[in-house]
Amino acid sequence: MPGVRFDFENAAGRRLSGVLETGASPPRAYVVFAHCFTCDKRALAAVRISRALADKGFGVLRFDFTGLGESEGDFGEGLSSDVADVASAVEAMNAAGHEVQVLVGHSFGGAAVLAAAGQCPTVRAVAVLNAPASAEHVLRNIEGLPAEAQDGRVPVEIAGRAFELSASFISDLAQQDQAQRISHLKRALLILHAPRDEVVGIDNATEIFVAARHPKSFISLDDADHLLTDKADTDYAAAVIAAWAARYLTASEPAEAPSREAVRVEETGGGKFQVTVWAGPARFLADEPTEVGGLDSGPSPYDLLGAALGACTAMTCRLYADRKGWSLDKVSVEVTHEARTTRSKDRFVREIGLEGELDADQTARLIEIAEKCPVHRTLTEGAEVTTRARPAPAPTLAPLDTGDHFARMTEACDEDDPNAPCPQDP
Repeated sequence: MPGVRFDFENAAGRRLSGVLETGASPPRAYVVFAHCFTCDKRALAAVRISRALADKGFGVLRFDFTGLGESEGDFGEGLSSDVADVASAVEAMNAAGHEVQVLVGHSFGGAAVLAAAGQCPTVRAVAVLNAPASAEHVLRNIEGLPAEAQDGRVPVEIAGRAFELSASFISDLAQQDQAQRISHLKRALLILHAPRDEVVGIDNATEIFVAARHPKSFISLDDADHLLTDKADTDYAAAVIAAWAARYLTASEPAEAPSREAVRVEETGGGKFQVTVWAGPARFLADEPTEVGGLDSGPSPYDLLGAALGACTAMTCRLYADRKGWSLDKVSVEVTHEARTTRSKDRFVREIGLEGELDADQTARLIEIAEKCPVHRTLTEGAEVTTRARPAPAPTLAPLDTGDHFARMTEACDEDDPNAPCPQDP
């Protein structure tokens, strides 16, 4: 599913550019991802890990630090600026209803999330990938940095690219006491590091692990490089983070869980139309196609209506065939919808597949029974809808009167054979 633009302001009032990634199911928790030094939100590791985590049920915000990518401001103010940006990202997500419980940082972004976690009360777990143990480690990869800070901006070369750092960059790094922050983290910590990392050596992982208190875990990234350019490495890292983080999450549920008979629909804040649907034990996304402004992250309302007709049809045919003792192996239903026009009503076209040793009369009878399924009758005969505002705070949902769907399917079968014994409601 395509990511959603999520821009926000940092503490300095600058606009930072972000992308919120979500998968096909509603996020069970939200993550903020911090990219590596001089990279941006489009870095391979940032994109791949964010999307892989989204596929595993997380909502992930990856964003550009100040002065990088599409974000405003000047790059190179020091770790303090990045830490403030992470805290602002968490605050903006929380304000949008996306409570952030996990921080993930790659390389220098790992140093930023370790430092920022203490400012983020909702964060319960922190994962770092190939992260330095001290902020000053980044100086080893900067060419042309003057020995003493001067006024203004300092031109430097980092990995063959020209940048400008603030004159206070060095002094800011020197003031960062990462060891103390790590020892007082008070969050679950996962350290993922490649033993052969030539940019940030494996000794950094050892220093972080020794400084941290439990719960802490270490996972080797084997022969991965520093930037995690191999997709297999980012997929592996995301799978490990997802499994590990699940232990420390608080479940995201509606303010008051609906009863089994009721259905609750709530906006997610993702895209223009995306909503979460709680229906019985199921929880899923509904949306609109991209051509009308949606994210195409779930079935549309008319898709759901067609699904209701198809499901009820299949169930009713199954109930009738079992009652008759017919050899119906499988029922499949395909429903298409044609929108109303000025001259015609909405039209649903239903094609029913019946597999098994059925003769022509049995097949014809099952098609007739399909015309009597409860949802078919609701669509063709009409229904009353009562609408009212729900007071706040939301009361416990009253059961939605479905008229006992199972009983109504049974009635449809009884019309053919009213003396047949009624099967037990499962």
